Amino acid sequence: MGKQKQNESPKSDFIFGKKNYTFMFIGLAFIALGFILMSGGGSDDPNVFSPDIFSWRRIRLAPTLVLIGFGFQVYAILLNPNKE
Repeated sequence: MGKQKQNESPKSDFIFGKKNYTFMFIGLAFIALGFILMSGGGSDDPNVFSPDIFSWRRIRLAPTLVLIGFGFQVYAILLNPNKE
């Protein structure tokens, strides 16, 4: 019968490589920046309308940054770290 090697320990491999984590952190930065840009624009008095909630930054720029961040996240997950 076969003998198992006692000295051999199982190698702990990470699923993702350094490149994957780099793209994940870039994606998180884009998502966080998008949500920060979406915040604010409210009025202290609920009876007063503030048109700042419809600014270009909140309607166009911030959601675009969030979608770009999610795109980076998907790319980071699908990227093969072992490919040279």
